[in-house]
Amino acid sequence: MKEKRQWICLLIVGMTLGTTWAIRGQFGHEQGAAWAGGVGAVCILLMSNRQDWYNKLFKAGLAAAIGWGLGGMMSYGIVVGYGKGSEFINVYYGMLMLFVIGGLYGFIGGGLFGLVLTDNVKNKVKWSYLMIGMVVGGLVTYFFMVMQWEWLMTPPRSEVWAVCLGMAFFLTWFLVSHKYYSALRVAAFAGLGGGFGFAFGNFLQVLGSTTDIHFNFWNVMEYSLGFFGGVGMAYGTFTSQWEDAEERPVSSNIIPVVLLVLFIPYVVWHQSFETERLQKIFSKIITTGVDSKVLFTQTIAFALILLQFGFVYWKYVHSRVGGLIQYTKKEASYFLMSHFGLYMVFSALITGAFMSTYRIEQYLYFANYAIIILVLPKLVPTYEPREINAGKWLKYFTLVLAIIAILAFIAINSHEPYPNEHRRFEF
Repeated sequence: MKEKRQWICLLIVGMTLGTTWAIRGQFGHEQGAAWAGGVGAVCILLMSNRQDWYNKLFKAGLAAAIGWGLGGMMSYGIVVGYGKGSEFINVYYGMLMLFVIGGLYGFIGGGLFGLVLTDNVKNKVKWSYLMIGMVVGGLVTYFFMVMQWEWLMTPPRSEVWAVCLGMAFFLTWFLVSHKYYSALRVAAFAGLGGGFGFAFGNFLQVLGSTTDIHFNFWNVMEYSLGFFGGVGMAYGTFTSQWEDAEERPVSSNIIPVVLLVLFIPYVVWHQSFETERLQKIFSKIITTGVDSKVLFTQTIAFALILLQFGFVYWKYVHSRVGGLIQYTKKEASYFLMSHFGLYMVFSALITGAFMSTYRIEQYLYFANYAIIILVLPKLVPTYEPREINAGKWLKYFTLVLAIIAILAFIAINSHEPYPNEHRRFEF
């Protein structure tokens, strides 16, 4: 019974990050990934049943948002295209590189999230040193791997994956040298989940494209990345050793609240709800009143950002003025529902799903949301701390590589060669 409950906990976190990552497909880039990563982290905190973690609600959400969001710099469009090839070496290469890209998303996001859970008065994390080191590590790695050695993953697209790889290198060194092994465990399993999820999602997309089913299989791939990344981040969290945070409750959360609840949503709105883009989308749905619907959509989306920020500021910041901040599970739940819900509404607005049912996956998001919100209050995870076992991790890694090879073999035999298929290597 205990094991079954634990699997349900992992499933719900996976559904949360999977749904928000699928929504992220409408917005893309760093800001879209950041919103999704923040929601996934808040889901884990809410489920944790730990009062000391509820007090870190916005700090942990922001850390995960930054970590998962950094991966949004990476280009992977051409790499996804390799998966539709008919030659094993190209398809396997494409899926392996998606494993690397998805792994970087999860590793950095999970690592920064785990560090916030580790941070306390007795063991303060040197955040400034970490951030500077990650930036320098990213630039140095990019310089040598891309500019000097020309190890290109996605020519002719951006090779910023090397920057994220350098950041992951420094983050790993930082975690090991400071003996933050619990955070390292979260990073490793989030990375393993995100990497496998991206490769497996590409496999599902290839198989889906061979059917006559009219569905957004690119969205299936995105959901897969988020789902397995969320499962991995939750598994790493619930199987790590965490001390009770003896951190004094902070007197203000204004900076993480502004960044997480106002800045990231505003950037999403500013970069995505462009007039020309909305006109193009809406003109395919309605024949008259396009401009008025565009203005309505832009105004409503912006107003909702201000409304949610006002709600969060009043309930979580202003009401604590002059006192120490200590949040309850119910307050954590309200924030998850509002922040997650707003992201879904944004997706329905920008796709025009509030006017037409042509995007069926949009309504599946709401179904996922309803299940998550109904089940979450009943779940309490079991913490089963486990030691880091390098040999076992190597076995996991090797097994995943073998599974991806099998997926690549199945993929190339699922369809006829495409006339203009992407090839990384010519023979």
